[in-house]
Formats: sequence, structure tokens, C-alpha cells
Amino acid sequence: MKNTAHLLNWQPPAVINCVGCIEKLAPKLNENNIKKVLIVTDEGIVRAGLLKRMLNSLNEENIIYFIYKGTAANPTSKNIAEAVQVYKEQNCEGIIGFGGGSAIDCAKGTGIAAVKNTSDLRRFKGVLKVRKDLPYFAAVPTTAGTGSEATIAAVITDHDTDEKYAVIDTKLMPNAAVLDPELLLGLPKDMTAYSGMDALTHAVEAYINRSNTKQTKMLSEEAVELIYKNLYQSYTDGQDIKARTNMQRASYFAGKAFTRAYVGNVHAMGHALGAKYNLQHGQTVAKILPYILEEYGETVHDKLAHLGDIANVTDEKDSNAVKAEKFINSIKELNNKMDIGENFPELRHRDINDLADSAYSEANPLYPVPVIFTKADFIRMYKKLMSV
Repeated sequence: MKNTAHLLNWQPPAVINCVGCIEKLAPKLNENNIKKVLIVTDEGIVRAGLLKRMLNSLNEENIIYFIYKGTAANPTSKNIAEAVQVYKEQNCEGIIGFGGGSAIDCAKGTGIAAVKNTSDLRRFKGVLKVRKDLPYFAAVPTTAGTGSEATIAAVITDHDTDEKYAVIDTKLMPNAAVLDPELLLGLPKDMTAYSGMDALTHAVEAYINRSNTKQTKMLSEEAVELIYKNLYQSYTDGQDIKARTNMQRASYFAGKAFTRAYVGNVHAMGHALGAKYNLQHGQTVAKILPYILEEYGETVHDKLAHLGDIANVTDEKDSNAVKAEKFINSIKELNNKMDIGENFPELRHRDINDLADSAYSEANPLYPVPVIFTKADFIRMYKKLMSV
């Protein structure tokens, strides 16, 4: 039986974290008697040569590997069907998700498809419906944002309907997470910005949600502090290994936080937009976040004020309302400094009703948000996000 004791701490049982540690994954696979693996990644990762050191170490450990590189920016049921076909045809014993959150989520979906003998994952939509151990699964993030290497969730887009949905189950926690900041050094500026703001959104939503705990609050606070000290530096100097290391830590902490405390209305709206217009997830939630925080109003002032203090964007004499406003404005400033923008030119009036339906269905009753939105609220928020 798979060891699940680590789930008491909501993290992978093996976390390998150091500069150059990607070479330690192959020996870890050998320790677990995994001799044949499927690597789930994307075309950009392959072209950039990021797999090279891991593949060399797999060869040295005599581990046979096969590569699926078709993962889309928003991983689809079609991607999973293609990947699991390779897994089964080659009699693989384990899976490595190598890349951003899309590749890692696709790898999680492939693991579900392998043990459940189906690539139609809609039946697992929601919470605790997988209920079967996945093959040995290692997550290797090459971005600092999604935190998927520390979560029990996978977000999948249905290839036929464009519906974007989450599968949440303790069985999706990776057996191993490899946090090697060297893999982030070549990350382009736009992806550095998008993934970093995704991590910030995870930390903030987990912190203000009603299901947070002492542990998740500490994780969120640590993530916010690291992001405010290191994200813009990572954006301006992508070769700064210290900043990259700290952003990778921030992403991991934020992932641990929202695995326990959940995300909220920002993600519900972002998932619907991303599925409809095939938008990059981090960019989407980055734009939405300040609008939602403003909408929550005084309900979240005390918590945002504390985050503002941690981010060092407030003055001691400020009231909590002013501190909260300054923190929200600092998010807008980060977006502007990193050319993320604040509206969605893709958004069309004719789509808003369907988008609001999707966001409402995702958020309620699953997300323990500080303010519950009606469908009318979601419609109003989408209208605010339209490009003028």
C-alpha cells in the first residue's frame, strides 16, 4: 500500500531541494524499484533542453524512459488520453511530470487514467473520487507559481466541451517533488511574472479563506514575504539564483497553503476565462486578484492589512483599511511593472453569462471564501474586467 502518512503534513514524502538536485531523482526512482518511466512535459521544455541533465542521470541509473511532449498550456483530456496510451503501451511503472503546472497536472491526470483505465476524467471532478493509488509519481517544476508539486489537485480542460474542472484527491499528492532552482534560470520574463503572481494569488486566497489554519496562515505569510522580496528581481534578472530559489520556495509554500485552505473566487473566474479563451492561468488570476479583493471590502481588511505589513508596503500609522488598500494597490503596481495588464480584451458580452455560470458552479459550495458571490456578482465582476 502506498505510504500516506505524509498527507498528515500535506506534502510529498520526498522533497529534494537544492541547486542541481535534478540529478538525485534517478537514484530515488531506483530506490523505489522504478525501472521504466513516462515523462510528461511540453514542446517548449524539450526545445529548451531542460530535460538533458535528468535524462543523463536516468541513463546512468539504467532507467528506461519515454517522453510525452504534447501537453497544452491548459492540459486537456486529449493530452491525457495520448499520454496514458504511451504509458500503457510501454508498460511504464512510474510518471514524471516535468515543467510548469500544466505538465504536472497532465501527469497527475495520466496517473488517474492509468489506474482507472479511462481517459474520461469528468467522473472524478470534485473531491475524493479517485480513491485509488496512482503509479509512482515525481513532480519537477520548472516555474515558480502553480505549486502543483505540493497539492492534491489537478485542473483539466475537457477537449470536447472546453469545460475546465478540478480533480481533488489525496491520491494526487506526488511521491517526490524535485525543487531545483537551476531549472528556472531560463524562464522567460512573461512566464516569470505570470507564475509568480499565480503563487501570490494562491497565498492570498488561502490566507483570507474561512478554512485556513495556523499552519496555512504561516505558509501564506512566508510565501507573500518571499514573493515581494524576490519576484521582481527574478523578473529583471532571470539568472539570479538566489531570487529563483526563493521564488521556488514561495511557490511550494503557497501550494501547501491552498491545498489545505483552498483557493477562491479569483480562481473560479480565472478557470472559466482560461478555458473559454485559452489564456495563461497565471496572467489571468493576476489581473482578477485586485478586483476581487476590492469587492470583498472590509470583510478582508484586517487580513490584507497584515499581509501589507509583511510585504512592507504599509506605514505603521495607517489604519487597517488604508493598509488593505495599499496592499491591493501594490498588486496592481506589480502587474503594471511586469506588463501583465489589468483587463481582458478577449472578453465578450455574449460569453459573460456562461462564464458566470461556470465560475459560480466551481466556487459554490466548495470554496470557503470570505464573501460568497451570486451568479449576478460574477456577471458584474466579469463586466469590470472587460477591456474599455
